[in-house]
Amino acid sequence: MMKKSKSKPMTQILERLCKFDYIDVVIFPEEVILDEPVENWPLCDCLISFHSKGFPLDKAVEYAKLRNPLLINDLNMQYFIQDRREVYRILQEEGIDLPRYAVLNRDPNNPEECNLVEGEDHVEVNGEVFPKPFVEKPVCAEDHNVYIYYPTSAGGGSQRLFRKIGSRSSVYSPESSVRKTGSYIYEEFMPTDGTDVKVYTVGPDYAHAEARKSPALDGKVERDSEGKEIRYPVMLTAMEKLVARKVCLAFKQTVCGFDLLRANGHSFVCDVNGFSFVKNSMKYYDDCAKVLGNMVMRELAPQFHIPWSIPMEAEDIPIVPTTSGTMMELRCVIAIIRHGDRTPKQKMKMEVRHPLFFELFEKYGGYKSGKLKLKKPKQLQEVLDIARLLLVELGQHNDCEIEEKKSKLEQLKTVLEMYGHFSGINRKVQLTYLPNGQLKASSEEEDSQKEGPSLLLVLKWGGELTPAGRVQAEELGRAFRCMYPGGQGTRSELLCSTVSLPGDYAGFPGCGLLRLHSTYRHDLKIYASDEGRVQMTAAAFAKGLLALEGELTPILVQMVKSANMNGLLDSDSDSLTDCQQKVKARLHEIMQKNQSFTQEDYQKLAPTGSPSLVNSMDLIENPVKTCDKVHALIQSLTSQIRKRLEDPKSAGNLQLYHSETLELMLQRWSKLERDFRMKSGRYDISKIPDIYDCIKYDTQHNASLGLEDTLELFRLSRALADIVIPQEYGISKAEKLDIAQAYCVPLLKKIQLDLQRTHEDEAVNKLHPLYSRGVMSPGRHVRTRLYFTSESHVHSLLSIFRYGGLLDEEKDQQWKQAMDYLSAVTELNYMTQIVIMLYEDNNKDPSSEERFHVELHFSPGVKGCEDEENVPLGFGFRPASSENQDKQPNQGSLEDLSQDQPDQAIPISEPITIQRRCPMIRNRKTGSMEVPYGCSLHVLQSADHVVILKCQLFLFSMPAVKRFSVSFARHPTNGFEGCSMVPSIYPLETLHNSLSLKQVDEFLNSVCESSTETHAKTMKALSGLFDSQSQSSLYSPQQPLSSSGSETSLRPPSRPLWCEFINAYIVI
Repeated sequence: MMKKSKSKPMTQILERLCKFDYIDVVIFPEEVILDEPVENWPLCDCLISFHSKGFPLDKAVEYAKLRNPLLINDLNMQYFIQDRREVYRILQEEGIDLPRYAVLNRDPNNPEECNLVEGEDHVEVNGEVFPKPFVEKPVCAEDHNVYIYYPTSAGGGSQRLFRKIGSRSSVYSPESSVRKTGSYIYEEFMPTDGTDVKVYTVGPDYAHAEARKSPALDGKVERDSEGKEIRYPVMLTAMEKLVARKVCLAFKQTVCGFDLLRANGHSFVCDVNGFSFVKNSMKYYDDCAKVLGNMVMRELAPQFHIPWSIPMEAEDIPIVPTTSGTMMELRCVIAIIRHGDRTPKQKMKMEVRHPLFFELFEKYGGYKSGKLKLKKPKQLQEVLDIARLLLVELGQHNDCEIEEKKSKLEQLKTVLEMYGHFSGINRKVQLTYLPNGQLKASSEEEDSQKEGPSLLLVLKWGGELTPAGRVQAEELGRAFRCMYPGGQGTRSELLCSTVSLPGDYAGFPGCGLLRLHSTYRHDLKIYASDEGRVQMTAAAFAKGLLALEGELTPILVQMVKSANMNGLLDSDSDSLTDCQQKVKARLHEIMQKNQSFTQEDYQKLAPTGSPSLVNSMDLIENPVKTCDKVHALIQSLTSQIRKRLEDPKSAGNLQLYHSETLELMLQRWSKLERDFRMKSGRYDISKIPDIYDCIKYDTQHNASLGLEDTLELFRLSRALADIVIPQEYGISKAEKLDIAQAYCVPLLKKIQLDLQRTHEDEAVNKLHPLYSRGVMSPGRHVRTRLYFTSESHVHSLLSIFRYGGLLDEEKDQQWKQAMDYLSAVTELNYMTQIVIMLYEDNNKDPSSEERFHVELHFSPGVKGCEDEENVPLGFGFRPASSENQDKQPNQGSLEDLSQDQPDQAIPISEPITIQRRCPMIRNRKTGSMEVPYGCSLHVLQSADHVVILKCQLFLFSMPAVKRFSVSFARHPTNGFEGCSMVPSIYPLETLHNSLSLKQVDEFLNSVCESSTETHAKTMKALSGLFDSQSQSSLYSPQQPLSSSGSETSLRPPSRPLWCEFINAYIVI
């Protein structure tokens, strides 16, 4: 008993309860509980008592009858919790889903309840048939010897579960026969993919959920470096939250744990444990103490004549000041975000003709489309096996008929053998069918042309999210919370407050978002393209946004939706539109001139007059001579790396960022050196982004090598990249818009839907009407949609807003300033953000266009290596709003926030549900407000079990909400990567903050509808320019999303979007 009452969770929670005024905690000594009559037990006003091994529950019931204290957990119901039959009966009566089951009672007095027929692969219990696999549970809840029986087709036998002993929780047994003594529950085995969900309630309106590896999986308990079982916080669905409420109320256990099985799209309760706490979660300890303390104060304050007030919390309705000073309600946040810092992307092409490659191509259906993408471990292993086999044959028979180049096969083998295991996040192989062999030799291939069909094998590797990228995404997620009303303010502002807020949401920025989330009023969905770096960025961002704990993989699985559906966030970089191919050809032609840029070149290359583009052209002057310099600098770099490799001291001691070796570094730079200058002597302009990518990576992460001239290479390659990269997405405005529409129309249609109210066919996390009392705005929620993607979609979406005709620069001064600012931005770096925020002004007439208000914000992402100078000035975040009255003009530009105090939010797990109303076991009407933490409390508890409380409290005002401010520290990462600093991220800049929803809706409609027409016109114009060098497109333009499905149905609404909003508002 004493072990539980002195456990870390109990100690942590009691310490926090002691911060409430006039609540004293007293733990009853074990000898008093066991040996003294209840008349001699200390007096208390509130009792926490729960059954455990050796605890005299009968005496606790007797004490409760004698003293009538407030019971946190009902005592009589704890008898039922000890019997699984009673637990299942109560769950069934409450309409809670549980696995199909039957009870086998071996009771001599009731033989009719003991009808068991056992077959080879099933049992029949009282007429109910259970095919294997099925579960056999003792009826006594204290007996943890649960068996799972397997069918003979799977090898038979059984898995025997037991209470954890060391690192084991079950063992496999060859025994296939069920037990013949004792009473059992037999139930259907639920396929949960090896994961169980443990749910912990604190009152009916708060639940914390954690996933763990199922003990039935292999019996091995996964433990961390401290020896604790690994568990991951997870989000509960709206229905699961209602189940948690039902369980808590049905068993009258305020603090209650139970087990959920998620299988076949449903959730089933399979066990109720009664009193239990979450382990190792500071946020849970804070929440639990806060909920219990407020619960007790609400019940007992009137008895002790303690002043009791019910102040309204500032963040209950997400209200913010508008630019005119009025108040508006935040309704929707949409963000499109580029992935975080990554390793350099690398690619190798080779033409293959061996029959084994053709067999592989046919095996996975490559002939259907002429293309095949291989990412799965099994598929990559098959490619590796072919490469190994061909290399062995080449080694044994030099004259054998293997046409594949040996050096290419060796590189293929080396890359596929990296890391010692396969992961689609790291590598992929693409095969393309060439009916007549390769059309033209690339800079990597030989000039010789062979007849007959072949396959073009493209091996891609690298491009992984780095530790710095994970930190960037997580920090941005934490900062993103501050855009939600309630809890804004920097750490320094909070430190200046005279009130200490230990454990309260207001103790760190972003509490408004967590409050929304905890009361079900935050409708969050996160989408990511199918690239590993993008998905892991989304997971890290979610971890920071929702203050989750643990590794990224389970967060990715639980929270991030893959969006590779018809081009929503994915685009095949090899599948270019005709327009983009011809734009690239024209760009390459201009960049191959061995002379200084003429005025005509400026007109051809920078017709939009973009300052960032013009500045880069001024720096380059002669593109070929600049490429000569870049090539010479790369040669110097590879020479320096070779010398380091030849030096045994430096080669042995050097370990580069992210476990790279000098050999691998030399390999990527040598490849660029070979590929950049082609055999014809001309430069392959398409390699410029790769060169900039590599030198940017090494300048940031491997500066400790001290290689010479890296900054000069960075400066020149960046200038070239500042021309090539943005202009690949179109040179003229018409081309930019046409290419952008090819990428972005599906995403634009999705954004258009996101701006509408929640549709009936969407699953939204909001309160059930029956349980919404005590929350001011239960039917209203903030919708957040986050889209994580790559550079192509970010460039394209920004082009749509810039050139699609949203506003007239001549008539709108703010938009003109925004366009000037965007023109001066040189690079859309990692973590670039485009954010759309929708507000509702409840003071306006529902039919008015002014009812709904849209703001557009932008950040160019991570700060570059040389961004200290010539940084374009923006106008800050929501510059004209009352939040920013203390801000100087232009002060909110792309300022470096790394000097601010870091945002030191307490690591917390996701607070699943905290409503204000926390009904106790007593059916008494009470207030609907939790007391803010900061009241000190005296509490009293018992040896396992008993809490005495005397109450008094005082209230305080919350600190004032300040302007949006985000700090990013230069976070060192772990281990050898500690020398690599994480660059800060530019804060959001407002592009426009007085758009109407009608304006935005009409703009999105016009862009989507005009995409086909614009494409046709642009192609006609381009054909005239390129008649002499025209080539047919190998790829068709991307198609927009189909109109089927709920979340993916992208039909434009039949009437204006703002009317839909008005109609929805009136109905509610």
